[in-house]
Amino acid sequence: MKELSKVAGEVRASTTLAVDALAKQMQADGIDVIGFGTGEPDFDTPENIKDAGIKAITEGKTKYTPAAGLVNLRKAIATRMKLDLNLDYDFTQITIASGAKHSVYMAFVALLNPGDEVILPAPYWLSYSEMINLAGGSPIIIKAGEEQNFKITPDQLESAMTEKTKAVILNNPSNPTGMLYTRSELEVIAEICKKYDIYIIADEIYCGLVYDDKEFVSIASLSNDAYDRTILINGVSKSYAMTGWRIGYAAANPKISKVMANCLSHSTGAPGTMNQIAAIEALSGPQDGIEAMRKVFEVRRNYIVKRMNEIPDVSCIVPDGAFYVMMNLSKLIGKTLGGKLIENDDDFAVTFLEKGRVAVVPCSGFGAPGFVRWTYAASMENIREGLNRLETFLQA
Repeated sequence: MKELSKVAGEVRASTTLAVDALAKQMQADGIDVIGFGTGEPDFDTPENIKDAGIKAITEGKTKYTPAAGLVNLRKAIATRMKLDLNLDYDFTQITIASGAKHSVYMAFVALLNPGDEVILPAPYWLSYSEMINLAGGSPIIIKAGEEQNFKITPDQLESAMTEKTKAVILNNPSNPTGMLYTRSELEVIAEICKKYDIYIIADEIYCGLVYDDKEFVSIASLSNDAYDRTILINGVSKSYAMTGWRIGYAAANPKISKVMANCLSHSTGAPGTMNQIAAIEALSGPQDGIEAMRKVFEVRRNYIVKRMNEIPDVSCIVPDGAFYVMMNLSKLIGKTLGGKLIENDDDFAVTFLEKGRVAVVPCSGFGAPGFVRWTYAASMENIREGLNRLETFLQA
């Protein structure tokens, strides 16, 4: 038979999902494994949101919606963005997709021509690079190391610019690092993007999960120019514990939004109607659950950071937001653990899972070799036990 798509054939499997799948298989086989792989809140979707979805089904609200999503949902998003971020969007500037991941991909589809370059700060969420490739672009990776708090500098951003540069993607707060760009840092980035006339894809899915009373600033709110050139990505999965409902959205200038809506109409269409109605309740109903969950995550973050930095040969810096910690393995490379020589973060993750019965994510696929990602979207009991197992594993 004829060959398959070369572009699709070069897409790498998600290491996050691969580790999670192996851990779940071990659990299914009766092995006691604690998972810190998938970034998914361990809280249940709030009852009022679930009830709204159930009511929609029982009332027969199960038909197609406009490709860009229900008007009432798009209006609810516009209202929430005004209240939370002081951003003014008309509902026509908002498109609904099957999760924030899907919204990011549709942004690339709307922007990129073959050969266009997208600046991708590393560490990065591993799907970004694959989506850029699938959309016909080329990821230009610039590394922001731990010594600079995993955040790119203005000089790095400018040095990556070429005549082919079309956009930069900014995940703030970041997955996998949890680091947050300050207002002043974002202002400089926005000015550079204006200078070189490139778009900004701002993935702000973790904006509701920021700690230590730090200020979250949406880059689109900084100026009229930043607003016009930004495609802002968000969704209900993280802040409202609605990962499986698959509701994400993008807000952009009218021209971009129209192109994204057209592309959605010829690909997936809008997500499930009942899911969209549940998201209206999430965005328009009581918001106190977000703060309650954020406080729990902050307590867990403080514990995991303190405890991890007390364990010999591993370390981490304090994340500002999201629910991830990057554990530095540099002192373990070249050592033998669990009877296996640890040559890289992939070796560590596999051996730690097989011998230590703990699933973490190797970060080579995130552009950060020598690190593994832990999530504290897990119970405190599991966090304590996971770190106990880490100590035991390193001492064996």
